[in-house]
Amino acid sequence: MTDRAAKDALFEGFAAVARALASGRRAEIVDVLAQGERSVEEIATEIDQSVANTSHHLRSLANAGLVTTRRDGTRIHYSLASDRVAELWDAIRSVAERHTAGLDRLAAAYLGDRDGIEVIGRDELAARLEEGSVVVLDVRPAPEFAAGHIPGARSVPLADLRRHLDAVPDDVEVVAYCRGRYCVFADEAVRELQQRGRSARRLEEGFPEWRRAGLPVTVDDRR
Repeated sequence: MTDRAAKDALFEGFAAVARALASGRRAEIVDVLAQGERSVEEIATEIDQSVANTSHHLRSLANAGLVTTRRDGTRIHYSLASDRVAELWDAIRSVAERHTAGLDRLAAAYLGDRDGIEVIGRDELAARLEEGSVVVLDVRPAPEFAAGHIPGARSVPLADLRRHLDAVPDDVEVVAYCRGRYCVFADEAVRELQQRGRSARRLEEGFPEWRRAGLPVTVDDRR
């Protein structure tokens, strides 16, 4: 193989990763798997696709080495190949935020008006948790909570929020968190709490950023 051909082959190898992520659906799958391991069926539900289409996207990610599999009986579970894949996804979003025209408009159309939603940073939340002066709600789907969550957080998927509110003390601030900067679950939870006159904020980022920062994480042993 000539030097040119060898170099071309090398850079095509690098580009395989980019091609695997060159799909909104596959990028969304990576976003879901950044929360923890999920089955094909669960992923299909989260991205609103058929199991067949989801499996096709997962094979593309697996061929690029971005996800790994684990078989449990007849079910196949997928997870990110390493933390570096989650870091890559975060870097892609950061570059898009800075350099892609119109992305802020697209984000606003999806997330809605965030002006009335206050945020709390990771360090402040960690300190408040140590003090016991805050109630933390994990409003992601239950399987994501089981795969890993902030210690002391209560699993309250957004769809179940209203029926759980009576169990949340009135005199304590509530912090809701979900998947990250572009997840609407925490925003909607905070809006619901505020409408009921509750003091509520959302975590500035989400669970993946909390975990990557080296802060404590609890995993449900019953998974």
